[in-house]
Amino acid sequence: MTDLQKNVQAAIDELVESGAERGVQVAVYRRGELLVDAVAGIADPETGRPFTSDTPVYSTSTGKGVTATVVHVLAERGALGYETPIAEVWPEFAAHGKEKATVRHALTHAVGVPGVPVGTTPEDLCDWDRMCHAIADATPWWEPGTRFGYHPQTYGYILGEVVRRVTGKRISQVLREEVAGPLGVADELFFGVPESELGRLARIEEAGPAMEMPAEMLAAIPFFRVVDGYTAAPMAAMPDAAFSNRPDVLSSDIPAGATMTARAVARMYDALLGGALVSPDRLRELSSAATTGTDEVTGGPATWGLGYTVGLTGALNSPTLFGMAGSGGTAAFADTATGISVGLTKNRASSGEFGVVDRIGQIVLQAD
Repeated sequence: MTDLQKNVQAAIDELVESGAERGVQVAVYRRGELLVDAVAGIADPETGRPFTSDTPVYSTSTGKGVTATVVHVLAERGALGYETPIAEVWPEFAAHGKEKATVRHALTHAVGVPGVPVGTTPEDLCDWDRMCHAIADATPWWEPGTRFGYHPQTYGYILGEVVRRVTGKRISQVLREEVAGPLGVADELFFGVPESELGRLARIEEAGPAMEMPAEMLAAIPFFRVVDGYTAAPMAAMPDAAFSNRPDVLSSDIPAGATMTARAVARMYDALLGGALVSPDRLRELSSAATTGTDEVTGGPATWGLGYTVGLTGALNSPTLFGMAGSGGTAAFADTATGISVGLTKNRASSGEFGVVDRIGQIVLQAD
C-alpha cells in the first residue's frame, strides 16, 4: 500500500486538471490507519477557495449509510431492535395498514412508502414534523415486507423519527453524540449543519445543463413516480445543485443525505469494521444480503443489507462490499474481506454516473 496515496492523488489531480471535476476528496482507512488522505481542486469556484481535507460536502444518498449506522449503534445498545414495529415507538405510523412495518423493513426499503406528497417543496423537506406527519399518514404501495423499492427521501425521515422517538433527540444530535463525536469527526460529519459552519462547505455545481425529458419518457421511468405519487411529473425537490446549496436544506435534518468529508465517512466505516461501533456479529448481519431481487421503484436488480447496498456499482460488485453511493457521484463503503474503508466526495454533481467511484475504488481495492 506504500504507493496508494500517490496513485490516488495522481488520479484525482488528473480529473481536476482535465476539467472533468472541480474538486475531489478521497480517504482510505484500514484497521484504524489512514492510508490515503487525498484532495484536489476548488471548493468554491466563485471565490477560488481551495478544496481541503476538512471541507464538508453535501452528499445525497451516500448519507443513507450514515443514517443506518446511527440505527445500528442504537440497536447495539438495546434502544431498538430490527424487528421492532415502527408503530410501537411511533403509533401514528400504523395508519392505513402500516402497523406491521418494522425497523428492518425501513432499513431494507421494504416499508412500502417510497413517495412523498405531490408538490413537496424544499421548504417542506426542511420541516421535520410536516414530513413525518405526511409519511405516517401515507397509504403503502405494497404490504410492508412483501416487496422492496428504493425510498429516496422517506428512508431518512422514517428511521430518523424512530431514532427521535426512542432517544428523545434529533438524529443530528444522536449522530454527533454517539458516532461522530466519539470518532473525532464531529466537525466533518453532519445531518443538519450548524449555520456557523455553512461557510466551510463545498459549493455543488452541475456537470452540465439540466436535461429535460418529455412526459412520455418520464412516465416510462419508475423512479419518477417516487416523489410525485403515481404521476410522471418531475420532482418538486430534485436534489440538484440549487437544492444542494440551499442554506435551509443544509442546516436541516434531511437524513436521506448527509454533509461530510471523505475522511470522516471513511473513518465511520472503518469503525464499523473494527468493532468500535458494533459487535462482529452485528457487523456480519448488517453487511450481508438481507433482501435481493427487482426493486419496485428503480425497476432494476438490487441487493440490500441493513441500510447499505451489498456491492456498490456494476464495477464494484463484490458481495463483501457494503456502503452507499449518492446521485452526485459520491460514495462511501467498506470491504469486509480486506478491512478497507473508502470515502469519496466531490462537488461537481455527475447525474448518477459513478465513473469516478469505479476508478478510485478499483485503484484502492487492487492495491497490494
